[in-house]
Amino acid sequence: MEILKQVLGIDVAQKELVVTLGRMNEDLSIDLYSHKVFRNTNSGIVSMIKWVKKLTISEVPVSYVMEATGVYHQKLAYYLDENLFEVSIVMPNKISNYMRTLENKTITDKSSSAAIAQFGLERKLERWHRPDPLYKKLQQLTRERDQIVTERVMVKNMLHAEETEAESNSSSVKRLKARIKFLSKQENEIKQEIENYIKNHADLKRDIERICTIPGVGQLTAVIVLAETNGFELIRNKKQLTSYAGLDVKEKQSGTSVKGKPRISKKGNTALRKAMHLPALSAIKHEEKFRELFARLVSRHGVKMKAVVAIQRKLLELIYLLHKNQTEYQPNYENEKREQLKIAATL
Repeated sequence: MEILKQVLGIDVAQKELVVTLGRMNEDLSIDLYSHKVFRNTNSGIVSMIKWVKKLTISEVPVSYVMEATGVYHQKLAYYLDENLFEVSIVMPNKISNYMRTLENKTITDKSSSAAIAQFGLERKLERWHRPDPLYKKLQQLTRERDQIVTERVMVKNMLHAEETEAESNSSSVKRLKARIKFLSKQENEIKQEIENYIKNHADLKRDIERICTIPGVGQLTAVIVLAETNGFELIRNKKQLTSYAGLDVKEKQSGTSVKGKPRISKKGNTALRKAMHLPALSAIKHEEKFRELFARLVSRHGVKMKAVVAIQRKLLELIYLLHKNQTEYQPNYENEKREQLKIAATL
């Protein structure tokens, strides 16, 4: 029987790669026929590719499909792309939603890799390519800065606890203050490196300036969003973007009834969600349009944080639209559009 498609589904962990080989036959039936575990190292990746070659036919290319799992999948994805293999990276929420439709409800590394393989066989997935070096550099810098800021908050809490002790240790206080000073110095160095990087890339600078016309959105937020989405390269619409960020709303349903409160999925890119929090608060405080939207949402369901998340989602969608259309933010755009439609209807 002729084979139409071959897929290796890969469940990526920090130390291992759990894989499942699958194929689609000419009658559209699917076979998941072999499983194995490899180390998530260079030698493990080479061994995996040799194993795949032994068990597949050379006439039909093999598509390597994996979830986006923090940074653990990057080594494998970069290696495969560099060596011209077909690679597709799928958001975890897509796989988890797909797994709910399958008969096997037991979730293990093996069942996850099998589900990824089946998903890859049933869907037409876009081929992944390594991020633009420009955005990759910015992603490394912004993530390093975030780690430093997180560490500084922790050290400041330690300092506060030590200083409020009945008998605080002066040498401990001195060391903690020195650490805070050192971390602040490192953060400033990173911010300066980002600033210099932007100055040396005119197109990037223009993109960021356009994005920063949105109320509440500053340069650092714009940089993080562009870096984490690789310049929106694989984003096709607003819904896909909010899902990638984990800002999409999920409801538990049974039959025709809703079980439990709707919640955001939080299964997407943590850095994106984190980057949108302060801009949303700033937009609510300083921009009438967002302040009114926030008040309307709070009056509807009474939950302030839910309204803040809605503003985060709105701002992220705006950033995407401005970048896509290469335009600046227009506060009265929607009102002007409605007026134009009214005028057109009277002609």
